[in-house]
Amino acid sequence: MRAHNSTDRVTPSHAAWRKSSYSCDSAACVEVALSFETVGVRDSKDVTGPTLSFSADAWRTFIAGVQAGDCDRP
Repeated sequence: MRAHNSTDRVTPSHAAWRKSSYSCDSAACVEVALSFETVGVRDSKDVTGPTLSFSADAWRTFIAGVQAGDCDRP
């Protein structure tokens, strides 16, 4: 995954964040925000805290791996 400079980052003031329907059954709930070329991920309990920022291509690769079972625990 490539690093982004600060102008590429998804920030709360510039994004529409939504909670993941898969993670909210537990205390570990995450929110995702999409922009043109970047996907942001943050902790829903700490919306002013740090965010992770991924390129759209890296995010698609991650989602494909999750759907293929690559992230399943043994």
